[in-house]
Amino acid sequence: METNDNVVERNIDPSRFEFVNDQERLHDAKFETKPIGYFKDAMIRFRKNKGSVIGGVIILLLVIYALLVPLFSSNVAKNISEKYYAKMGPRLTWAYNIGVNGSQNKDYNENLLLNYVAMGWGAEYHYDETTGQETFPDLKQAKKSYYQPLIKTTGHVVKSQGGLDKDVYYANVDEYLAVGFINMQMSVEEYNKILNWQKEKNIQILYPLIDTSHPDYLGVEESNKIAGNYWYRVSKQRTSKGAPLDESGNIMKYGDENLHFIDIFLRNVDGKPVFYKLVGSGDETTASRMVRVLYYNYYRFLYNTEPNYVFGTDSNGFDLSYRMATGMRISFILSVFVSVINFVIGAIYGAIEGYYGGTTDLVMERISDILADIPFVVVATLFNLHLAKKVGPFVSLLFAFVMTGWIGTASRVRSQFYRFKNSEYVLAARTLGARDARIMWKHVFPNTLGTIITSSVLVIPSVIFSESMLSYLNIISLGTRTTTSLGTLLSEASGLWTQSPHLMIFPAIVISLLMICFNLFGNGLRDAFNPTLRGADE
Repeated sequence: METNDNVVERNIDPSRFEFVNDQERLHDAKFETKPIGYFKDAMIRFRKNKGSVIGGVIILLLVIYALLVPLFSSNVAKNISEKYYAKMGPRLTWAYNIGVNGSQNKDYNENLLLNYVAMGWGAEYHYDETTGQETFPDLKQAKKSYYQPLIKTTGHVVKSQGGLDKDVYYANVDEYLAVGFINMQMSVEEYNKILNWQKEKNIQILYPLIDTSHPDYLGVEESNKIAGNYWYRVSKQRTSKGAPLDESGNIMKYGDENLHFIDIFLRNVDGKPVFYKLVGSGDETTASRMVRVLYYNYYRFLYNTEPNYVFGTDSNGFDLSYRMATGMRISFILSVFVSVINFVIGAIYGAIEGYYGGTTDLVMERISDILADIPFVVVATLFNLHLAKKVGPFVSLLFAFVMTGWIGTASRVRSQFYRFKNSEYVLAARTLGARDARIMWKHVFPNTLGTIITSSVLVIPSVIFSESMLSYLNIISLGTRTTTSLGTLLSEASGLWTQSPHLMIFPAIVISLLMICFNLFGNGLRDAFNPTLRGADE
């Protein structure tokens, strides 16, 4: 049918329609949901960022390491500087057989290799005071000695040196045991303590002195640490100097099956070995004594433990694992202090700038610009030269970081205040009579937290890197006799890393992990606290 408005109406038969489900009662669906707060929503998003979570876990482990290692370290690790064990690699007696044995793989000339064999040989020497009988090991016993520094040889070549052909061996040597025997001076009281300790532990420390007047002695000065290791007859010929001689005076080679070292011990008129000689004034009961000790066992006597160093020793002979932990602790404390102080100063400064604007903002911005143009290295150097004498290097460096470090945070807070200060809820609060302080910190400032927290976390790796750089360049020195910084460890290792690579590898790994993980962690926080991503489901 057609109407006056030219609209066509059609009657449709209702029977052509049917209910899809006419047996059930239809009703509105209900969804039960719980409100999610800002920080909870941020945490949900942060957990989805696997890289940031892994970074946070690694940071936590490093913090635990920095806190617990100094707390549970032995007195040896904290205070003992072992000059004979300086710059040595990781060594653990319980993990010795799996390669953590303080060893180095490198080329050794034949005479030095034989000297290492002689150390194990000499360590198995025994003298019975009751019977006067001397016991020497055989070659097989010497090579299997607990004190044998030569672990194994893996190669042999002949090289020409100075026009002469020399046998060179590629070998694996325990550097701790390779110290061998040391000539040293001690009091009669310490000497008697060592005698009692030897009897109690059945571990030998004192060995016969060497007859330095013997014609087959190498002629090494007693002040030299290797003097005590040339206790056997050696050749003095230019072409074979230092090579061991047999009973007939023939030169022995490393591969000789009948290798046998002939001692040149200092003996008395009765032919008995001499274990000490008096030094200085006094008599048998008062004078100091020059003795020859197996240093590995002397270390056990001093500290009641064998040398165990998880990361080896540093260039001064301190436990590197303890020194790294103290360096990390200094870095963490400094960076956290700087981050918190910059957070507070930057938040207050930026809030005032952004909220009041106008002339206030203009003047404060110019002050920030002037401070921002001062080079940080210059500030740190001047503070270290003048202020450190009064307040110490740590506080001096803290002031240097804080002097300009808050500017970035202030700039971010300022921009956020400009963004939110004219919002409707802020105008409503002002209309209701809220004071400026309440509006700033109760209404506007919470909207800047995400940005500020992220920037504060990212300050931490920046401070760690800057502190390490300044320490590495010796511009500052945060260390003491027993503590140090990571940058100082790297500086000390810079000239030694080819001979002792662990000195640089371990501190460099820690600094790299701190930098990478803090940046991953900070980036995760930045995304998590981004208000525009709130409620987003990745």
